[in-house]
Amino acid sequence: MMEKTLDHIGVAVRRIEDAIGFYKNVLGAELIDRYRSEAKGVESEIAIMDIKGERTELLCPTNNTTSPIARFIKQKGKGVHHIAYRVDDLEEALLELKKQGIRVMEETRRTNKHGRRLIYLNPADTEGTIIEYCDYPIEK
Repeated sequence: MMEKTLDHIGVAVRRIEDAIGFYKNVLGAELIDRYRSEAKGVESEIAIMDIKGERTELLCPTNNTTSPIARFIKQKGKGVHHIAYRVDDLEEALLELKKQGIRVMEETRRTNKHGRRLIYLNPADTEGTIIEYCDYPIEK
């Protein structure tokens, strides 16, 4: 079985400025990057916060009708949206999942602006938690 390590936790927020302030002033985090992604299935402003090498992604919807983060907040409220696990090779990890009968949400597959390839597993197969698998092929 392929080794997995925690890559980051994605947190859905309503007001990104407030969330960044909390992470900086209370938790002592550093703002590593902040950007908007209007890609279909993302439609969010993202702030990457770092505490001693541990990352949290703050996700704030930019479109309250179509953003999956807006949908998540409407259904479950703000808070932990997903947990991302880093794998050595995303394609190999996907084959492993298939053998285990775990489905992925193919429409979520993408490469982000940092070169991270990612896909979300189907929450119906993960006991309800949104799990992201990701790798960083440019670092190899």
